[in-house]
Amino acid sequence: MSFVHVSWMISLVLLVAIFSVPAAALGADRDNDARAKRFVEHYNDTVRPLEIAAARAFWTANVTGKEEDFQKKQEAEEKLELALSDPAQFAELKAVKQGGVSDPLLAREIAVLYLEYLAKQVDPALLKKMLAKSNTVERAFNVFRPKVDGRPLTDNDIRQVLRESKSSAQRRAAWEASKKVGPVVVGDLMKLVALRNESARKLGFKDYHVMQLYCGEQSQEQVLALFDQLDELTRQPFHEAKAEIDAALAKNYGISVAELRPWHYHDPFFQEAPAVLGELPESVYKPLDPAKVCRTFYDGIGLPIDDVLKRSSLYEQPGKNPHAFSIDIDRHGDIRVLENIVPGREWLATTLHELGHANYSKNVGSSLPYVLHTDAHPLCTEGVAMMFERFAQNVDWLRAFGAEVSDPVRFRTAAAKLRRNRLLVFSRYCQVMFRFEMELYGNPQQDFNRLWWDLVEKYQEIRRPEDRNLPDFASKYHLIGAPVYYHNYLLGEMFASQVHHALVREVLPGVKPAGAIYVGNKAAGKFMKQRGFQPGLTLNWNELTRHATGAPLSPQALAEDLKLGD
Repeated sequence: MSFVHVSWMISLVLLVAIFSVPAAALGADRDNDARAKRFVEHYNDTVRPLEIAAARAFWTANVTGKEEDFQKKQEAEEKLELALSDPAQFAELKAVKQGGVSDPLLAREIAVLYLEYLAKQVDPALLKKMLAKSNTVERAFNVFRPKVDGRPLTDNDIRQVLRESKSSAQRRAAWEASKKVGPVVVGDLMKLVALRNESARKLGFKDYHVMQLYCGEQSQEQVLALFDQLDELTRQPFHEAKAEIDAALAKNYGISVAELRPWHYHDPFFQEAPAVLGELPESVYKPLDPAKVCRTFYDGIGLPIDDVLKRSSLYEQPGKNPHAFSIDIDRHGDIRVLENIVPGREWLATTLHELGHANYSKNVGSSLPYVLHTDAHPLCTEGVAMMFERFAQNVDWLRAFGAEVSDPVRFRTAAAKLRRNRLLVFSRYCQVMFRFEMELYGNPQQDFNRLWWDLVEKYQEIRRPEDRNLPDFASKYHLIGAPVYYHNYLLGEMFASQVHHALVREVLPGVKPAGAIYVGNKAAGKFMKQRGFQPGLTLNWNELTRHATGAPLSPQALAEDLKLGD
């Protein structure tokens, strides 16, 4: 997926800690609730403005790509990070937490801040090194433009070639060009990995991967158990689906299945299912304006988004981040999305996705305190975004917005297969990403060029290019800008299915989940507000799942959508 939900990434990397004053100054004779309240108030007065400034600088740098804007971004982040690195402040927070807080909302604020502040308890000089290195790699990635025959290409250009060209040579040239950013950034990426690990080990964690999961109220064991379960669930169905995909691709290119290589799939990482088994014609999508369609859809279900679109950057421009993200600048209504829209299915789906993130941020309960005025967890906001994104392949949804579909029955059949294959294909790519990052931080002294392709061959069943020994893994932006995040996409798919099924049961009784499109149904928007968005971070990810659906997170609804089990 070519998107990053930056509102969580910012909160995980930047929003993580608190100013406080020494315990003596707070007054040892006061009860602990009053002490906790003053602590949070001081944080809001002192740290919140720095966080907002850093978020604004992040936005500007990603829109312009200018070196001076990335420098300003780094300076803003350094001010925030350095303000949060005082061990005396963390000692106060720890004392407040250990003293116990009777007010539940205040106790949740302290618990959240403790987890996030913990990651900042490293030497300020190390924090500055991490920020500088991260900015260096991010900017190099953002401004890089692949070239074929001397002509610079955008990410959209690369994807168009991989979707449409029947020439293996042309496809290979485009795919290899997309990977050339890897050698450019890999040296700095590995230095950043070392710095991240150093910071985690100084805090008593085995490595950065373990620490990031812990700070997100997860554990390696917990996530790995879910991934092992999903691996078992999807392995054979994926194998069968990929055999069918491969046969169609080989026929389309006039080659044998044995000759298929990574560039024969329809995106650079095979994280999306090629639309070759009953293709969804781009002619259906090209006349649609993604921003206009999404504005109309969200308004119709009672989740208007026009204010977000007015603040956003929606189209391509030189130097701009070539991907997409949503960001909540101030947790007080300044929510924006960055995209690079061109008409077509991909950007209609992406716009639905990013505005799903934005709607989550926009509809968190207005009375919640700043600390808790954000999404419950990445997997929850990703799940919401994915749930809405799925409508881009629903023929009834498309026709509701004026799409002309000559054979709706055929389109519906093709879309159902594509959607099933998309979930299978994406789930296998997520297996690669999670297990690769676990090794990247857990055992950094190994051949990662080889490990990447070992995992790709095992979980995605793609043959590695012969005699290739290049850092193809480093061409994946998330390793740089959203570390230890990608597993939440797959958990988000589980969340998406589970919430969708619950919504349909309660709001659209008698309708099958596959046929529910929400169009014009304000009860659907009300359900999402009350059951999904409004609790914010007062609940952790599993508590929110139970609140929204009546059960903890499980693969059952996703399995039903995939027809993979009982």
